Order: sequence, then structure tokens, then C-alpha cells
Amino acid sequence: MNNCLIMAEILQSPQLRYTSDNQTPVAEFMVQFPGLREGDPSSQMKVVGWGNLAQDIQAQYQAGQRVMLEGRLAMNVVERSEGFKEKQVEMTVQRIYNVGELSTMPMAPPAAVPAPSATPSPAASRPVATPAPMPTPAEPAANPSYDDIPF
Repeated sequence: MNNCLIMAEILQSPQLRYTSDNQTPVAEFMVQFPGLREGDPSSQMKVVGWGNLAQDIQAQYQAGQRVMLEGRLAMNVVERSEGFKEKQVEMTVQRIYNVGELSTMPMAPPAAVPAPSATPSPAASRPVATPAPMPTPAEPAANPSYDDIPF
């Protein structure tokens, strides 16, 4: 299964267009995310959203926002004007979350759970489980009684 999560910054505001055959909304925009190691250049990627999600993306997201993208990755081969073919990565987004203003771009988890877009998702409607507190160890008995042992 091809599914990934990427935290990125929107470089170009989403552009909304419609398919010619059945007028399905399509939103396209470019994002940027940092390299894996310090000193590595940042990478850019085209992101595409379809249907109602495309309309929500165009209405709610602008250049400069940091988002968490969930979707499928694909490699496209593009013929360049210089006469060679180039591979470009593209993500078809299924869910998008605004992660707000982060002071740095490294992939640290946000302090709060990001709010989902207007498109409901089954995972977003589930409550977040919090770990139960660890029980404190009991004081050892001064004179243990072995009468209550069940075997």
C-alpha cells in the first residue's frame, strides 16, 4: 500500500481548476520540505487534491502555511524542452491538516493534534487514547501474611 505523511510548507497558493469531461474540481500546489540531514537542500513536490477536498484546499490554505499531508506518492516522467526526460514526484493528497505556526521546520510533532480539514475522516473522529497513570508501588508489609495465597 502506498500511503505517506509529509510535513511541508506551501510554496504556491492552491490553484483550482475543473476537469473538462465531468467538471471535477482539482487543486494543485507546490510544497517544500527540508532535507534529511543538516546541510541537505530542501525538496519541492507538486500536490494534487480532487473533488470536495480540492475546493476545501483552495478555500482554506495559502502560501506560507505549514501543513501535514497524507496521501499517495507517484513518479511522473516529464519531457523537458531541452530534449530529455525528467522524473518528478507528485502526491495525491487524501487528507490535509494545518499544523499552525511552528518556530522551526524540523519534523517535530506538533504540540496539539492538528485540526482536520472540512472533509471528515474516520481516523479523525476517534478519540485520542491517553496512557493510564502508572500505579505506585505498595509499601511492603512488615509481617506478610501468606494465608491469602490462592494455591
